[in-house]
Amino acid sequence: MEKILIITYYWPPCGGAGVQRILKFVKYLPEFGIKPYVLTVKAEKASYPVIDETFNAEVPAEASVTRTDTFEPYEIYSGILGKKSIPTGFSNESKPSGFQKFSRFIRGNFFIPDARKGWIKYAFREACGIIERENIKTVITTSPPHSVQLTGLRLKKKYNINWIADLRDPWTDIYYYNEFRHMNFAKNADLKFEKDVIENADKIITVGKSLKEIFSAKSEKVNPDKIIVITNGYDEEDFPEPESAAACPENEFIITYTGTLAESYNPGVFFTALKKVKDKYPGKKFRLRFIGNPASSVTEQIKSISLGSILEVIPTVTHDKSVGYLLQSSALLLVIPDIKNDKGILTGKLFEYLAARKPVICIGPEDGDAAQIIAECGAGKTFGRNSGEEISEFIEELVFQKESLLISGEKNNTYKKYSRINQTKELSEIIRNFKK
Repeated sequence: MEKILIITYYWPPCGGAGVQRILKFVKYLPEFGIKPYVLTVKAEKASYPVIDETFNAEVPAEASVTRTDTFEPYEIYSGILGKKSIPTGFSNESKPSGFQKFSRFIRGNFFIPDARKGWIKYAFREACGIIERENIKTVITTSPPHSVQLTGLRLKKKYNINWIADLRDPWTDIYYYNEFRHMNFAKNADLKFEKDVIENADKIITVGKSLKEIFSAKSEKVNPDKIIVITNGYDEEDFPEPESAAACPENEFIITYTGTLAESYNPGVFFTALKKVKDKYPGKKFRLRFIGNPASSVTEQIKSISLGSILEVIPTVTHDKSVGYLLQSSALLLVIPDIKNDKGILTGKLFEYLAARKPVICIGPEDGDAAQIIAECGAGKTFGRNSGEEISEFIEELVFQKESLLISGEKNNTYKKYSRINQTKELSEIIRNFKK
């Protein structure tokens, strides 16, 4: 089998959406004749946003996994706040305290490009050993955290290996970037790191066409053709056949949302639209279900318009249970953050929503990448934040015309092109093309 080295900070038992992309690549690469060597951090030393032990079972026997030490300043932060983990980007700190604001400033100016930079020296040293022992010619670095890419940059300069940089999220264009209050020296340093990675990587893969455009614009030296879009996706093995999945209760209309929902997402138009339908049909039973940890300001907003009685918040669960909740829903809510460059946001949950074969109600830019995929797959509708009346009408249609609007797998199988095995095939072709 051809050998490759994959360097990733997030790895089981880390849970959440960020780990799944690289885990699924590793899971399926052996089927295409490629043996993955995975370099990651020791779990007990890492700062993970969530733990999901079930992901350990998906690591294939062919994969060789090496873990190293790291230095984690988040341990200090967690100790002061009494938290066991810190969300990436502090996304759910809707009302940050003075200390939290100060910590963002420290993070933004003294930990460039991010607070996981303490892993670079450990990862680089171990990567050198693996490359030399196993005669590896191709390395994949995946981020965030973007400090992982600096390890790839150092390896490229030392060994001139084939280097693929997987950039799952924006770097200096991420929506919460300004919250770190960078001073000029820090921002310029971060921009230079980003530019160096984009210019020196042999190939860059990213999750959407808008993100490709953002990275392409970072340097005139970059040929856009070297930036390849491989979206996030879903694993067919995670989704049972419809007839074997638990059904949504017939007498209840359940709308489910999974993952982060911060105040910056600005989801209020949906809540107001749902309230209108609920008030119009008092005899109908509704449930608004969040899987994860929505910001307190969001749940307060829901309660303030008298929807508290239908609100259900289920703390973060394992991935298999999350999929189960999707399948036991009437419709699925997707909210794109209301921020700059929102058109390019393609959250990992979108593709699992598609695989669940439930109608998707998307709040976000109607000409965005997510809207395009939803329309392409006939999976639901996207609404702007000034479309409250249209959202109410769509919810009403879903409630009372289920058979005509529920997605039929027989009618539209376009979503299947977003399966993880298909995406891994694309990655394997990039790897093999280095030989040509």
